Amino acid sequence: MKKSSFNFLWVLIFCTPFSIQAQKSTDANTPLHALKPNYPVAYEIPTVENVKEKLTIIYNYLNTATPAQLIHKQTGAMVDVNSLDSNTIFKPGDFRLTSYEWGVTYAGMLAVGKATNDNKFSNYTSDRLGLIGASYQGFKMLYDKNYQKNNPLRSVIDPKALDDAGSICASILKTIQFNQDKNLQPLADNFLKYISKKQQRLEDGTLARSRPQANTLWLDDLFMSVPALAQAGKLTGNNSYYDDAVKQVLQFSEKMFNKDKNLYMHGWVASMKVHPEFYWARANGWAILTMVELLDVLPKNYPGRETILQQLLLHIKGLSVQQTASGFWHQLLDKNDSYLETSATAIYCYAIARAINNHWIEAKAYGPMVILAWNAVASKINKEGQVEGTCVGTGLAFDPAFYYYRPTSVYAAHGYGPVLLAGAEMINLINSHKFEVNDSAIHALNN
Repeated sequence: MKKSSFNFLWVLIFCTPFSIQAQKSTDANTPLHALKPNYPVAYEIPTVENVKEKLTIIYNYLNTATPAQLIHKQTGAMVDVNSLDSNTIFKPGDFRLTSYEWGVTYAGMLAVGKATNDNKFSNYTSDRLGLIGASYQGFKMLYDKNYQKNNPLRSVIDPKALDDAGSICASILKTIQFNQDKNLQPLADNFLKYISKKQQRLEDGTLARSRPQANTLWLDDLFMSVPALAQAGKLTGNNSYYDDAVKQVLQFSEKMFNKDKNLYMHGWVASMKVHPEFYWARANGWAILTMVELLDVLPKNYPGRETILQQLLLHIKGLSVQQTASGFWHQLLDKNDSYLETSATAIYCYAIARAINNHWIEAKAYGPMVILAWNAVASKINKEGQVEGTCVGTGLAFDPAFYYYRPTSVYAAHGYGPVLLAGAEMINLINSHKFEVNDSAIHALNN
């Protein structure tokens, strides 16, 4: 055997096992606490730049997918607001311009514009609500002349439910304060009249529906009413709006809040002695978003304000227990075999970050979970700017299967406004609070 071959075999036999053993990560040779875990979503402190990048991708998609144009429904030709007739429609897009979901989107775009000082986001809302406001009187005249069934502004002219009125009214009132568009005031007045005077209520004044049972409370209806009332109180100085808003939050909470879990049930029926409790994630989102919206504008020391603030703190405590290791919350909050849902996660991210920024809760306690939530939400924004993993529109049920198997879709409009709001508030949080990674974990350095 040649000497070189002998040397090679000696290295292979005697040195290789020792070399392999030397590569093992042991307590003796490696700081094991610093090993990088296999996180399901990014575990990192976001920057203003990468948050805005995500929001810009969404803007680019929505700006194209929801055009602000009037057209002739048969020829496709553009129509001026002064030349409306029964053939005039909004140019079709992926989403409707007058839905309650888009009310959240309009508010979200305004919030992003304010957080980033980038007018294109605010202009998205101004352009679309401006078009609706400018065409309102024309479409109303046509509606009064019996052009009703396919009238593009039917839900604005003649709202039939809180879904038609509250969310978009709140965004309109915010827009009036932003750009002083006087064309929008008649729309807001009409919506507020519906909420305050026409919507069904229980004997104690709690806003109710007649479906699926008579005198049913939907937790969703807190958001479909209270933010509009709150913004009306702020804009007009009329305390009756504030009083109604406070009453709704307190009375819904009295009937629908589980004080052991600190979560809200989705539905409550007056005629039922037993109230099945299904803690649907997005409904809890509407509830926490409502409380934040109201507390944002309710004057300090206003009757009921402190009670609502304490209710918010309890709800945040209950939600914090249910957050998953991936940063998301489940479709049914207390059922960890139900799917992870994006829109609710985004709402919680916004509302809890807003509570931190308003100094209602501590950043040291809740900042890391908000960052985890945003990183989860950001992972669901695809390259086209669509939001994935959002539950579609959902009725009220008293069995788990209904909630477990609701589909998700990138065309579920409920996802976009919450993600925009969450991103805007994350930018505010990053700008006003310091975070660091200490011993591999994210921590807030200030409250």
